[in-house]
Amino acid sequence: MIGIVDYGMGNLRSVEKAFEKAGSPAVVLQEPDRFGDCSGLVLPGVGAFGRAVDNLTRAGMKRAVLDHLAAGKPFLGICLGLQLLFSESEENFGQDSVPGLGIVPGRVRRFGPDLKVPQIGWNQIHAVKNDPLLAGIPDKCYVYFVHSYYVEPTDADWVLTTTDYGPDFVSSVSKGPVWGIQFHPEKSSDIGLTILRNFGAIVDDYHPGS
Repeated sequence: MIGIVDYGMGNLRSVEKAFEKAGSPAVVLQEPDRFGDCSGLVLPGVGAFGRAVDNLTRAGMKRAVLDHLAAGKPFLGICLGLQLLFSESEENFGQDSVPGLGIVPGRVRRFGPDLKVPQIGWNQIHAVKNDPLLAGIPDKCYVYFVHSYYVEPTDADWVLTTTDYGPDFVSSVSKGPVWGIQFHPEKSSDIGLTILRNFGAIVDDYHPGS
């Protein structure tokens, strides 16, 4: 089962419907004690990094997400869900930086003042390595973005795709059973559905201890 984490940030129903359309049904979960029943977990979201961390923590979901990751089960972060995988964000939430889940070493940064913020609309992704999440996805294809912050991993092995918006920024990451994408697959037409279908296939192929 693929579970979509509902921590009060973003329109999760559109993600649920996109998975259904892709042929990989997923369920929206509000109870962290159900996360353990999931072979795959999806963390979507839009909005403030600090508020998201607070919501996850108060609901007991932060611990449940970390347990899922520690078990080596497939995980997909979407938009804010990608950013939450990082060590910290410079988004001001009453302090200089806000700690994230700490799975990907690095920082979440705001686009510079010379760029239109947020970036809204279609842009290309450039594959840096082969990955099952991108099976059947042509290089330099267009996907849909809505974001003011971008991720900056300190370990280049995490980088899956980059995107040109002013300078290149990292638009998706992967290592082992963990993936994170800055764009919105549920808004990215057939390309987005293929990515969700690929994640569904990854979850279907998952076996504990593999």
